[in-house]
Amino acid sequence: MIKIGIVGDIGSGKSYVAKQFGYPVFSADNEVEKLYRKSRKCYYKLKKKLPNYITSFPIQKSNLSKAIIKNSNNLKKIEKVIHPLIRVQMKSFFKKNKNKKIVVLDIPLLIENKINKKKYVLVFVDAKQKEIKKRLKKRFNFNSKVFNKLKKLQLPVETKRKKADFIIKNNFRRQTTKKNVKILLKNILLDA
Repeated sequence: MIKIGIVGDIGSGKSYVAKQFGYPVFSADNEVEKLYRKSRKCYYKLKKKLPNYITSFPIQKSNLSKAIIKNSNNLKKIEKVIHPLIRVQMKSFFKKNKNKKIVVLDIPLLIENKINKKKYVLVFVDAKQKEIKKRLKKRFNFNSKVFNKLKKLQLPVETKRKKADFIIKNNFRRQTTKKNVKILLKNILLDA
C-alpha cells in the first residue's frame, strides 16, 4: 500500500488535492469534527481538562476557540486528548483499506507530530499566500487569533516543501488541479 501524505500551509487546498487522487482519504479534520459531535469519551476527557469551556455535548468548536484564545496552554491540553484518539482512527482506516493500492492522508500536523514514516510519499501543496489569505477569510468560522496560534504549531512552509517528495501547484482552478494530480499520481506509481 502506498501512503501519500498531503502537506502544506493552512488554507493551501490540501483537502481538495487529497480528494482528487480518487483513493480513500483519511482526513484528520473530519475525524476531529466527528469526535466533537459523537464521542462522549472525548467530551468527558476535554471537560476534565477544560471545565470552564466544555459545558455541554456535543462539543462546540466556538468554546474550544475561546479556550485557545484565552490561554495557549489550552491548545496543548486539547491536543493531548485529541491526537491519541485520531491515531486510533487512523489505524482503523489503514486496516479497513488494507487491500487498496493507495491511501491518502490529509493530516495538518503530519510532519510536526512525527506521524509520517519513511515510506510515506509526501506531497507539498504549493499555493500563493495572497490566494490562501483570501480563501481563509471566506471560511465560515475563521478566527485570526486561533489561526495564528495554530500556525505557530506548524513547521515553516519552506521546511515542509524541502521534506516533500513531490510538489503540486494549486492555483485554485479545478481543472488545472485535477490535471496536476493526475500527472503526479503517474509519477508516484512509477517511483513505487
